[in-house]
Amino acid sequence: MTSSSLSPSLSQPADRPQRSGVQALRRKMVDKLATGMSWLAMLIVVFVLGSILWTLLKNGLPGLTLSLFTHSMGAPGGGGGLANAIVGSLLQTGLSILLGAPAGLLTGIFLAEYGADSKLARTVRFVSDMLLSAPSILIGLFIYMLLVEPFGHFSGFSGAAALSLMAMPIIVRTTEDMLRLVPVSMREAGIALGAAKWRVILFICVRAARGGIMTGVLLAIARVAGETAPLLFTSLGNSEWSLDMRRPMASLPVAIYQYAGSAYQDWMQQAWTGALLVTMGVLIINIVVRVGIRGGRS
Repeated sequence: MTSSSLSPSLSQPADRPQRSGVQALRRKMVDKLATGMSWLAMLIVVFVLGSILWTLLKNGLPGLTLSLFTHSMGAPGGGGGLANAIVGSLLQTGLSILLGAPAGLLTGIFLAEYGADSKLARTVRFVSDMLLSAPSILIGLFIYMLLVEPFGHFSGFSGAAALSLMAMPIIVRTTEDMLRLVPVSMREAGIALGAAKWRVILFICVRAARGGIMTGVLLAIARVAGETAPLLFTSLGNSEWSLDMRRPMASLPVAIYQYAGSAYQDWMQQAWTGALLVTMGVLIINIVVRVGIRGGRS
């Protein structure tokens, strides 16, 4: 056997450290590149969100006066406010969550705990996903044909119904997903102790997933609180003070829509302030609920 036949086998150990060093250097470079791109994406998102908040604060804070909360919408230059629009938004959004949250929660529980992969569950899940992706103006038109045209008048109830249809699929999807994340061992432990299935679901599964379920409700509130298109077909809007849900009712999104395109400076100012109120309202709700959930866990 010649020395040339041994050279490949003898050269391999010398090449391996070199190849390992190149691979390690490549991995470090790829890791640094991926980390840098992640930081860049995060900074872009924070910059965009910060720019939106700064624009709202800069243009909305000058109109944040006491009269804004004590006077109803009025004529240009008449010193009107947004009190009726604020109350109208609170009433319609609150009623929509009261209607949509229980239905969405129960539907999500059925899909996660009872339906499994049955034909009925697949159908319900498909319909829920269709509602989740449906344009808001289409939902408003559907409620208009169902509740407005037959009765001959717009109303706050029809506006709340349209918003509840938009909130429901979000709560359904998040409830189902959160309940599926609960370990099977927790269910088995409850059943082994002799608890009925509905008690296991209510006091163990839902309790364990309450943080995610509350996040779904918050996402639903965040979506419906700023919707304009469905309210134009249902509650329409009202420049006068009214707490009657059977009549046309004002709302902040509709008031912003009406005022933002006007040629009057005071209306444009109120549009910016109304947008700031909607944004800050959703932000405050998120902070309060998250702090409450953390306090409950501790």
